[in-house]
Amino acid sequence: MIWIILAIVVLIVLVLIGTYNSLVRMRNKVEEAESGIDVHLNKRYDLIPNLVETVKGYAKHESGTLEKVIAARNTCLSAKGTEERDKADNMLSGTLKSLFAIAESYPDLKADSSFVNLQNQLSQIETEILNARRFYNAVARSYNDKIMVFPVNLVAGALGFRKYAYCTVSEEARQRVEVKF
Repeated sequence: MIWIILAIVVLIVLVLIGTYNSLVRMRNKVEEAESGIDVHLNKRYDLIPNLVETVKGYAKHESGTLEKVIAARNTCLSAKGTEERDKADNMLSGTLKSLFAIAESYPDLKADSSFVNLQNQLSQIETEILNARRFYNAVARSYNDKIMVFPVNLVAGALGFRKYAYCTVSEEARQRVEVKF
């Protein structure tokens, strides 16, 4: 009888260890995916000053918009955590739309090879960010599903595993920017 009880206890301990290790691996994947987003966002933040300087040469009287872009970039650089970073990044996306709307008003700027190159790089980075966010959301969903399903939720709750927030886009960032000549 004692062997049966001991076998059950050992089995329970092994299941708990396996569950814990699985949760840790999944949490590490989510954190890795989150850092992947940060890498792409930093590439974007590094590109923005070059883009702004190129536009400055053509659109000197548009300094208010250019200052907003730089301010939004600086807000993004100082953001902490997924939710704060997403909110700041959505604000930056809105200011970048305004910057490109300005560029539409300047045919010489649109034809400038430096501007076109920077715009293409930014477009590529935006695609990379989108893909990194999709990957993060998929990994976060798998992790969140796992920690919320019985009986893993008992272990996860007791050991302090918490849900990860998804990357989202604000309603403001979804709006189209009107270009008026």
